[in-house]
Amino acid sequence: MQVFGHSEAIELLRGAMASGRMHHAWVLSGPMGVGKRTLAEALAAVLLDPSAPAEQLGCLPVLQSPVGALLEAGTHPDLHIIRRDMAAWSDNAQLRERKQISIPIDLLRERLLGGHTGDGKVHEAPAYRHPVMGHGKVFIIDEAERLDLPGQNALLKTLEEPPPDTTLILITDRPERLLPTVHSRCQVVHMAPLNDDEMTGWFDHADVPTDERPWLSQWACGSPGMAQAALDRDLRDWHDTLSPMLHQLDAGTWVPDAAEAMQSRIEAWTDAAVEENPKASREAAGRDGAEMLLRMLSTHVRANLFAAATSGDVDGVQRHGGVADQLSVVERRLGASLNRKHVLESLVASWAAAD
Repeated sequence: MQVFGHSEAIELLRGAMASGRMHHAWVLSGPMGVGKRTLAEALAAVLLDPSAPAEQLGCLPVLQSPVGALLEAGTHPDLHIIRRDMAAWSDNAQLRERKQISIPIDLLRERLLGGHTGDGKVHEAPAYRHPVMGHGKVFIIDEAERLDLPGQNALLKTLEEPPPDTTLILITDRPERLLPTVHSRCQVVHMAPLNDDEMTGWFDHADVPTDERPWLSQWACGSPGMAQAALDRDLRDWHDTLSPMLHQLDAGTWVPDAAEAMQSRIEAWTDAAVEENPKASREAAGRDGAEMLLRMLSTHVRANLFAAATSGDVDGVQRHGGVADQLSVVERRLGASLNRKHVLESLVASWAAAD
C-alpha cells in the first residue's frame, strides 16, 4: 500500500515498531483526504502480516502472501474497520433507521466493545476475541470525531486496559471533537497536506490528465482524497458553474441563481451517494455534499484573502475576511439542520453586501 508524502509520520511509526514497544492506540490526525486511512491500513498490513518488514511501511506493494491477499480483498478476519454507515447493515433496527450522521455507542458495542445494546441484545466484544490468524487484531475507527459522547466514554476502558495483541487506530480531521481523556491514552500522529511535489507524484500515479491538474490542485489543497472525490463526482462542473457567480459576488453583485445553483450541486451529490449505496442515509449524504460545497467556497475565499494580503489590499482583506466569517456561520447553521436553501440564500445576500 503506497502512501504519498507523510515521511515524518511513517518514520515515527516505523520507529515505534522497531523499538518493540509499539503503543496499542493511535490517533491519525490531519485534514480530510490527505491519506490517514491509507496509512492506517498500511500500518495494519505490517502489524498483521509477519512477512511484512516494518521498514517498508508506506511503500509496500500488494503483499504476495495469504495474509496480503486477504488484506487486499478486504476480508482479513483480524482487520476491523468501523464506519458510521455500517449502521445500515446492523441487525439492530434502531441502528438501521438512524441517519448515519454519528457513530453511536450501539454500533461501537457491536463492532468493538461488546455489551448491551438498545435492542436488548448482549454482544461479545470483538476486541477481546483471539486473533483468527494469530498475528494480532487491528481496529480502525474512521471519522472518529463522529463517535458520540457515550461511545467515547465507553471506549476509555479499552484504551486504559487494552486486550493483548490489539491495536486501535482512530482517524480524524477534527481532533478537537475527541475527549481529552481519549487523546491522553493515545499516541497522536499529525499528518499535513501534501506538498506540490508529492501531489504531482499522486497525479502521476492516478494518471490524472495534465489539463485537469491546475484546478484539481487548487481544489484539493494537498489532499489526494479530495482530488479523487472531485474526479469521481465531476466537481469540475461545480467549479465551472459556480466560479463565475462567486466572482460576481466578490464584486458586490447579487446573483439571483447562486443559491439555487449551490443547492442543486448538493442534491446531485446526495443522489449520487444514494445511487452508489441504496442503504445510505439521504440526510448524511446531503451533509457530506454540503461539506464539499463549503470546501469549494472556502478555497475560493482563501485565494482571495491571500491575494489581498499579498498585494497589501487592506479593504480586500477585511471584505474577504467577512465572507470567511459568514462561511463559518453557514457551517454551524447547516450542522444544526436549518433549512439549507434559506441558509444559502442568506449567504449569497451577505456575500454580495460584504464591505
